[in-house]
Amino acid sequence: MPGNNSGRVLIADDDALVRALLRQMIEPAGMTIVEAANGREALELSANSHIDLAVVDLVMPEVDGLETIREMLRRHPDMKIIAVSGALPAHYLDLAARLGARIALPKPIRAEELLEAVTALLREKS
Repeated sequence: MPGNNSGRVLIADDDALVRALLRQMIEPAGMTIVEAANGREALELSANSHIDLAVVDLVMPEVDGLETIREMLRRHPDMKIIAVSGALPAHYLDLAARLGARIALPKPIRAEELLEAVTALLREKS
């Protein structure tokens, strides 16, 4: 599977170590990764460059993950989003799904689970 996928994936998480770990989980499949340290940066990146899929942490400074998801989908209704969180109660992941996140994953995330979710979403037609 490595190298046979294409897509531009935005990882939005305020923890640099978590971003690096998520990047390591996704990059072997051949996706191009861009990173944002907060919701504001994620919104700017999604507005100024083509993003096929976003992995959005729900707890971030400046613009929280739920608002980031809402705004990304308002601007780009076909964007595929995976919501992730380890700090909030599980119902926030449910709320993210109701807002339009295609998949909601609790942290800690298993590499196989994230890679499977990313590749499945990128294979879908918009």
